[in-house]
Parts: sequence; structure tokens; C-alpha cells
Amino acid sequence: MLVGEAEHWWRGTYQMLTAGIVVDPAKVESVLQWESPRTVTDIRSFVGLAGYYRRFIEGFSKIVVPLTQLTRKERPFIWTDAFERSFEELNRRLTTSPVLVLPDSGEPFDVYCDASHQGLGCVLMQNRRVVAYASRQQKNHERNYPTHDLELEVVVFALKIWRHYLYGARFSVFSNHTSLKSLFDQKGLNMRQRRWMEFLKDYDFQLMYHPGKANVVVDALSRKSIHMSSMIVRELELVEEFRDLNLCVELAQDHISCGMVTITNEFLRQVGLKQLQDVELVKLLGLLGTEKAAGFELGEDGILRFKGRICLPQDTELKRAVLE
Repeated sequence: MLVGEAEHWWRGTYQMLTAGIVVDPAKVESVLQWESPRTVTDIRSFVGLAGYYRRFIEGFSKIVVPLTQLTRKERPFIWTDAFERSFEELNRRLTTSPVLVLPDSGEPFDVYCDASHQGLGCVLMQNRRVVAYASRQQKNHERNYPTHDLELEVVVFALKIWRHYLYGARFSVFSNHTSLKSLFDQKGLNMRQRRWMEFLKDYDFQLMYHPGKANVVVDALSRKSIHMSSMIVRELELVEEFRDLNLCVELAQDHISCGMVTITNEFLRQVGLKQLQDVELVKLLGLLGTEKAAGFELGEDGILRFKGRICLPQDTELKRAVLE
């Protein structure tokens, strides 16, 4: 399909724009309006529906761990605060899901991997911008794996998931475990490690060590853009605190500067959501950077503006709120 500058098209549950791929707000509305599950069947239905958007949500498998544990046959169904928090966090991530950039075959890929006994997680990036997230929970037999096996397993998991992007390309894999590099030179490998090593021979990549508890990058090009995409290594708890505070972070050659706290409110969040549902504004988003969209720009808060003024979508409630 040939796509012109002004074209914007839909595919399944995602909205495709020139800037990248975003969750279709109309489709995700059914997830956001879901009531708290009351039965195991409700949980399975909710997690299954939300799973369509897992590529947009970093650490999806870890977020749903409490919910999936409640579906086990030997466990009684008792809905507690922990399950409610998991349910609400998944909804929150859906409303703040980032824009995923469209992959460019001419640019090198970077794969960031992190493994723990809770699950596997990885991020595919180009030029420090997120192309896709992937994660899964640990299987029972994998919980006994040593750390270096887990780190190797998550690399294999990532390459299998994104084979269509990485096969035949030169790319870098970042891990936070130094012993993983020694495995490639080790001779006394067990059968599992040999099988994985044989699989990895089909790929042309450089294994890089990146210190830190979690080599993850989140919210690059998010509608709540907080300039965090340049921070490649960061603690998961710190990420959540920064996201809530909306800190502006700038990465210099030898230091990181934090400042310019941006205060957001429910009204601006609604404007951002409604803009993505307005046909004319969506067309303008696809034309940003061209003469046809002169004067229009996408702000750091993910809101479309014309010469500094917010573009209000065709929505009666928002217009009434402005007048009030």
C-alpha cells in the first residue's frame, strides 16, 4: 500500500500515523470501561483483551502477575487491594501508552534486555526511540535457572520475537550482567546453553554490557513526553517517580540535568486523548513538518498546537469546559 503524506490509516487495534504507531483510543475504551473482575473468567477476558496492546506497555507480564496468579485452579478467588492495584495500573498504562516509532531498515537496532525470576523483559529501539516492548512471565521450570542462564534466555526470547526485524541485520544487544559475555567463550556448556548458542549463531550482533538494575527505556515519544527517552539505564522505581512528577531530564556528555517540572491536569489529558479521535487533527499530525501543517507543532506534553495555541478537538464537553 502506498501511503501519501496526508494519509492516515487504521489496522486492527492500532492507529498508524506518520509519527509512529499509537493505541487506537476508540478501541482501548472498552478496556478502560471494564469493571473490576468478579470471577476467574472475567480476569482471563480482561487480560486477554489488554494483551492486544502489550507491545505498547513496558513490563506488561509483570503488571499482570497478580491477576494471572488468581486464575490458578488451586487458588480461591478473593479480590484484594493488590489485585485492584494491578488492575488499575494496567488501565493507567493504557491511557499513557507511548507512540512507537515505525522501524527503519536503514538504521541500526538496539535491543535492551532484563531478566529476573519474575519474568523476562526487553525493548527494541532505534536512535533511542522505542519500536516495541516485549515481556513474559517465568515458567515454573525456569525459576531454578541461574542468573546467567536467565540473561541468555531473555536475549533468545527477544531475538525470536523480533526475528523479522533483526535477522540479517547488524545490531547491538545490551545486558546488565557481565557473566553473560563469558558464556560465549566458555567451552563447558550444558545442553540448554548449547541449544541457545546454536540459535544465536544465525544473528549478527554485538553484546554490550550496560550497568544498572534494569536496562529498560520507557515512554519515548509518549503523549506525556518528559524527555526521559535519553536515559538508557535507570531503576524501575525511579522511572515511576519521574513519570509521576513529569520531570524534564536533559542528557549532556558528562552529566544529566533535571528541572522544569511540568504540571499537567485532567483537562489537558482529555484534550490529548480527544485530539487523537478528531479526524482533521489526526490528519494534521500526519502532516507535521510539511508546508501544509505550517505553524502546527506537537508540544512536549503530546498536545497539538497552532502557534502556541492548543488545537481544541470537536468535542462538546471540552468546549463547555473552556467556556466555564
